[in-house]
Formats: sequence, structure tokens, C-alpha cells
Amino acid sequence: MTDEPGATPHDPYAALRNPDYRWFIASMGLVTLGLQMQGVVVGWQVYDRTGDPLALGLVGLSEALPFLVVALFGGHAADRLNRLRLCMTSTLSLALCSALLLLFTWRSMAGPLASQVAPIYGIIFLTGIVRAFYRPANVALGTDLLPKELYAAGSTWRVSIFHTGMVIGPAIGGLVYAWKGPIAAHLIVGVLLLTGFAGLLPVHYAPKPVRPREGSIFASLGEGLRFVFSQRLLLSAISLDLFAVLFGGAVAVLPVFAKEVLQAGPQGLGALRAAPALGSVLMGLTLAHLPPLRRAGRTLLICVAAFGVFTIAFALSRTFLLSLVLLAASGAMDNVSVVLRATLLQTLTPEHMLGRVSSVNQVFIGSSNEIGAFESGLAARFMGLIPSVVFGGCMTLLVVAFTTWKVPELRKMDRIG
Repeated sequence: MTDEPGATPHDPYAALRNPDYRWFIASMGLVTLGLQMQGVVVGWQVYDRTGDPLALGLVGLSEALPFLVVALFGGHAADRLNRLRLCMTSTLSLALCSALLLLFTWRSMAGPLASQVAPIYGIIFLTGIVRAFYRPANVALGTDLLPKELYAAGSTWRVSIFHTGMVIGPAIGGLVYAWKGPIAAHLIVGVLLLTGFAGLLPVHYAPKPVRPREGSIFASLGEGLRFVFSQRLLLSAISLDLFAVLFGGAVAVLPVFAKEVLQAGPQGLGALRAAPALGSVLMGLTLAHLPPLRRAGRTLLICVAAFGVFTIAFALSRTFLLSLVLLAASGAMDNVSVVLRATLLQTLTPEHMLGRVSSVNQVFIGSSNEIGAFESGLAARFMGLIPSVVFGGCMTLLVVAFTTWKVPELRKMDRIG
């Protein structure tokens, strides 16, 4: 894919030349690094204490339920309040939740609390509430810091930095857990989140004037919902990703694969958790150096279908190295979907509605990770580990086929941004 004759040469680093945007994505990367590391540590803790894959699903559900309830209010806050301050406040709150996990882990190393997981669910519940405010504010702030012509480039770099954190975080989490235990791992998570907060301090941000409030807060939330449902292309792209992640993700049951199928231990779990993000980073770097994709809708559908195929192949693999490669390939396909959807959202959404529309997107996509984790744990309990993941991959393929049939304009969509 080359630039059109006479067009301005494509500069893959244009967004990174903005110093405020550099600080922003550095902070986001550190927060992502900490949260992904925390996910591995909590997952291994819970499974080590219970030996039940359903307990892993309940971790995801504990975070998803409050997120679903609060997310639209978080989007409203991102459109009414200073987005930078909201990001800073929520980042500090995430650090506080990490401190609570550290305290409980320290107190429950021995004695009657050693087998308890309910307090962990409670703290993850609080984390879900905080994430409901952090995510829409983060997306809207990142958009505010760039001119419209750099939205696609900024989305690519933001997704790449996000997935870089997803690569390194699980790997570090698994290694630290194996060598030094959960207390050291939770301590490092807290430090990373506090450093992420510090990374926002140098950002210069001039909030745009807030439009006068019209009607109640619920009318404001309804405006965001109506906008998303009126944009058929955006709604179909969001729905496609929602069901692909809901059915096709195997991340929640990776501790079971690591311990019982691949015999890889916590270090292996860290590598398995990191593999999809590594594939995503490599794909993101590739996309960053290419001009905007042509036939974007067709590419989106193909990549989501490939994600389902790689998920099925992973379920059937019995070799650790092959499993890593298949997970990395699934992450590469997922990156294309995320970048295209993020660019579409930024391009179609008016600036004053970015927070609310982002929160609707997060209700669809963000919560699908956690609800998908519950679905994976529940399916693994009743269908068996391998059949449940194969079933999820097959459902992803059916979703792609249905979307291709029902939304032909998505298939025909050309360049975005």
C-alpha cells in the first residue's frame, strides 16, 4: 500500500512529535503494564487457592458488573469535567486498589485467610468502578491532544503502546510471582500505577468549552446511546468485536492451560498472556508505517475470522511453542480490528460527545473481556476446557458470517481517516 501520487508523504511518527501526546501514551503504557501484571497475579492467586476454572471467570465478572453499571456515567463525566484531571484521579484510585490487594495478600499468606478469595473479588469490583471512569476519559483526552488528521496515526500508536504493556506486564507478573511471590508482584504493580500518574503531570491540556447542559444526566447518557445506534457502520464494528471477544477469548482460562495442559507454571502463564499482545505490537508497528488501509471493512471481517481460527487451533495445540505462536497470531488479528474501530469512532464522533460515545464503546468492548472471562470459565466448567475454547472460536466465525450478511456496507467500507 503506497501513498497516492501527489499526496503528502506518510509520516508514521507525526503523532509522537507532540510532546504532550508522548507523555500521555507513556502514562497509559505504564498503567496498562501494571494492570496486565495484576491480572496475571490475581488469576494465578485465585486458581492456586481454588483450583476451579469457574473462579477465574468470577474474577472477570467481579470487574465487569460494576463497569457495566457505571461506564455510561464515566463517559458523561469525561464530557463534563476536565479530562486530564479525571484521568489523574482515576489512575490514583487504581493505585489504591492495588495497595488493597497488596495488603490482603500480605495478611492472607497463612492462617484462616490463606484459602479465601472473596476479598480479592471485592477489590476487583472496586477496580471495575474506577476503570469505568478511566477508560472514556483516557480515550477522549488522547483525541483532544491531536489534530483530526492525526487520529488514525494516534490510534495506531496508542493501541501499540497499550499492547506493549500487555506483552511486558504478564511476562513480568509471571516471573515475579514465580521467583518472589505475590507480595512483590503487587508491590511492583502499585509502583507502576503511581509512575503512570506522575507521567500525566507534564501534560499541557486546555479543556475545550463545555456545552451548556440540556436536560438531565440521563438525557445526556441517552444522547450518547442514540448516537452510537444511529451510526450503522460504527455499531456493526463494535458489535463484531464484542461477540468475537465474548466467545473467542481464551485469556481467562490460560492459567488452566498453563498448569494442566502445557505444564508451564506461572512463568509459562506470563508468556502465554503476553503472546497475543506481542503479536498485536508487531502488527501495530507494521500498520504505523503504512498509509491508511484500503478496503478497511473487508480487512476487518477477515481479521476477526482469522482470530476465531487461531483460537480454535490454540485449543487443540499441545506444544507450548506452537501455543505461543497461535496466541501471537490471534493478537495480530485483534490489533487490526481495534485500530480500525478506534479510528472509526474518533472520525464519526463529535468532540463534545467523545466521552459518552467512548463509554458506550467500552460497555460493548471493555466489559466483553470480563464477561467473556466469565463465559470462558463457565463453559470450561460444564463443557470441558478444550471443547469450550473450540466452541468459542466457532461462534466467532458464525458472528463474522452473520455480520457480513446483515451489514453489507461494512464489507464495502473503504479507507478510514
